[in-house]
Amino acid sequence: MLVVTTEKIEGFKIVEVKGPVFGLIVRSRGIGGDIMAGLKGLVGGEIKQYTAMLEDSRKEAMDRMINNAHHMNANAIVMMRFDSGEIGNNMSEILAYGTAVVVEKQ
Repeated sequence: MLVVTTEKIEGFKIVEVKGPVFGLIVRSRGIGGDIMAGLKGLVGGEIKQYTAMLEDSRKEAMDRMINNAHHMNANAIVMMRFDSGEIGNNMSEILAYGTAVVVEKQ
């Protein structure tokens, strides 16, 4: 599955647009992570637990988006983007989205 942030893929022609496709994940930080983040916030620096959680979440959201595109019989996703938000005090939402398409090599 080709996934690009651009609207075109060099060397390929879009022959069919399948439509919007997305992958969504919501994760809770957990009390242990909140305590460590609070302590780290006092002294400054990267909060590695949150960084790892967000990296894993983006990968999972992207994997879900690709899986959804496969179900639509697409072989590429163009204009891929990430969006994120907070739900409540300790949950993060990560959304990967784009347009599922069928491409052929030129």
